[in-house]
Amino acid sequence: MVPVYGIVLVGFLYARRHGPDLATANRLNLDVFTPALIFDVLAAHDFQLTAYLDLAGAGLIVVLGSGVIALGASRLLGIAPRTLVPPMMFVNSGNMGLPLAVLAFGEGALGAAVVLFMVENLLHFTLGVRLLDRHGHPLAVLRLPMVQACLLGIAASLSGLRPPIAIATGVHLLGQVAIPLMLFALGARLTDADRGQWRFGLLGALLRPVSGLLVALPLWWLWSLPEPQPSLLLLFALLPPAVLNYIFAERYDQAPASVAAIVIWGNLASLLILPLALLLLLGP
Repeated sequence: MVPVYGIVLVGFLYARRHGPDLATANRLNLDVFTPALIFDVLAAHDFQLTAYLDLAGAGLIVVLGSGVIALGASRLLGIAPRTLVPPMMFVNSGNMGLPLAVLAFGEGALGAAVVLFMVENLLHFTLGVRLLDRHGHPLAVLRLPMVQACLLGIAASLSGLRPPIAIATGVHLLGQVAIPLMLFALGARLTDADRGQWRFGLLGALLRPVSGLLVALPLWWLWSLPEPQPSLLLLFALLPPAVLNYIFAERYDQAPASVAAIVIWGNLASLLILPLALLLLLGP
């Protein structure tokens, strides 16, 4: 956990002192660096997509099941579903999930973590956008670089066709920028915490891991997955809300202040939740 939260802390302290505008850096990460990372992993010679189909299905169930639980909670608490449901479904599988998977389970876990990241992001850019914008064209998602990288990576994995080594090396180097920049940007975003929204943010921070666990634990017991995929699935279910939820809420004018509170307080709560989870998953 120390390298992950160390980079987050650097981003937080730097943003507190200098107040940088990371909009361009975040856009570059979404449009260039993260797509390069996804394609690099999916197109690797030793990556077999078919070995992760069960994990992809389990990840899909975790995302959708968390949304169903959040929908019931929103109606019970009188909260607009479009405000509460997306942050409970779509998690920090990039900023937190990828580095935690590698640091906790080794480089061999990166492929499985990328599959979960891919499932979550494809759902976020399709179903998630649809939840906020009922009038958007469903095929518009195909223009997004991250979705294109997923499709190209899947095609490369299934066909066995690989880019020339000179191009593959360049893509690999670009992809190495993604994870540190994600963590740094997350730390900078934490400077925007609105203390007036702490109750609403804390509600979302608690509901997010609870809803994920309620879906993931039965899968842990009933679904036979090779190691370390079951542990990665539980870690995925406990991740805090993705920062992208706030960006989408702001873009579609869906209570962005409330969504920002859920995202920020959820990521702060993960300082306690994720170490405890790793202690249980990796302990003797």
